[in-house]
Amino acid sequence: MENSHISALSAKHAGLEARIKAETSRPMPDAILVASLKKQKLRLKEEMSGRH
Repeated sequence: MENSHISALSAKHAGLEARIKAETSRPMPDAILVASLKKQKLRLKEEMSGRH
């Protein structure tokens, strides 16, 4: 896979991680939002590793 594509995926992955941390640190985190963000993060991780 092209390095720039992997870099872009890594940046999105890091952004999702930051959003998850921000949401879970709130007094009443939105569990549905957190689950959705985690699924997106997993998809990106799978794409980075070459599995679709």
